[in-house]
Amino acid sequence: MALPRFLTRLTTAALLTASTAFGAHALDLSDMSSAERAAFGAEVRAYLMENPEVLMEAVDVYNQRQQAAQEAGEAGLIAAHAADLFEAEGDLVYGNPDADLVFVEFSDYRCGYCKKAYPDVKALLEKDGNIKLIVKEYPILGEESVLAARFALAVRSVGGVEAYDAIHDALMTTRGNVTEGSLKRMAKDLGLDGDAVMAATDSDAVNEILGRNQQLGQIFQISGTPTFVMGEQLIRGYVPFDAMNEIVADLRQNR
Repeated sequence: MALPRFLTRLTTAALLTASTAFGAHALDLSDMSSAERAAFGAEVRAYLMENPEVLMEAVDVYNQRQQAAQEAGEAGLIAAHAADLFEAEGDLVYGNPDADLVFVEFSDYRCGYCKKAYPDVKALLEKDGNIKLIVKEYPILGEESVLAARFALAVRSVGGVEAYDAIHDALMTTRGNVTEGSLKRMAKDLGLDGDAVMAATDSDAVNEILGRNQQLGQIFQISGTPTFVMGEQLIRGYVPFDAMNEIVADLRQNR
């Protein structure tokens, strides 16, 4: 079976030393005769069989370079869209407003991993005391996700930031289905008029925020939640508390 193209490139690069018997001119396969190509292939195979670790080392180097290129690309995108990521109006903000580290989380109320990450993120903010977290409503898991996100943003419009904080906590900690009735009951528990909140779910302000977040998600190719912007890189998926602590320590050490 033929090797994938990137492995073929790695194999050739890693094993050029095996072809020294043919001379420098023989490294151009297009200039080789059939007999020379067959001999070269035999040398390559023999070298691989005797030194398989060379190929694995080459794969590791390739993967490291690919990761570095991806991170460099993400850093450029984060810098280019810093205003929408870090300064946009209408997002939920936690932690220290004057923090030395600012993170962004793209979150969905119907996402089990977002719910799992929620207490870990809160614990990190409480423990550290010098982190600011910006939560982006990013509903991608169906109609209930969209309804919940719209309702949460509408609560902010009707009841203010503290009410938004409270409804966010309620939605992140509930396990039931999201319905218009359940959302209105949550609003009532906060002393808000559920009908008034529901009427604001399709407001220009709500549409603007969700539209901006969806556009950012497309730019950063975010297909799952939670996704975090931490420093100059994107962290995709659930990150346990201890791992987040390590990321924070690395960011402070390397900046």
